[in-house]
Amino acid sequence: MIDIKKLIPQRPPFLMIDTLEELKPGEMAKANKLVTINEWFFKSGNVKTMTMPNTLLVEALAQTGAAAILSAPDFKGKNAFFGGIRSAEFSRPVKPGDQLSLQVEMTKMRGKIGTGHGVISNGEEVVCEANLTFIVG
Repeated sequence: MIDIKKLIPQRPPFLMIDTLEELKPGEMAKANKLVTINEWFFKSGNVKTMTMPNTLLVEALAQTGAAAILSAPDFKGKNAFFGGIRSAEFSRPVKPGDQLSLQVEMTKMRGKIGTGHGVISNGEEVVCEANLTFIVG
């Protein structure tokens, strides 16, 4: 297993991925996240209506994409910043107990700016798909 904390600066409670399962430096990353009822963003909610905020789903994809970028030799020791969302689609809410699989493929990298396509699945069901922009600094 790959140590995500060696690649990106986020730490709990804002580290949105649990494990980094696969990495092709500069090209692609796959990660996992088990959404538990103990997540900080569920602390004040009703158990029946708890859902992971869509903004944090995008953040989880951004962290996965940052790992793909920062694993490339050219960007070792740098930071990858989330530059924006070109598009995002959310097909169903994410609830406690969901086991998320995240994958981000970098579609273009020009200098220090890149774009990536990310997908989050719960089992076979896609729950989020987004096109993101990254900036390396």
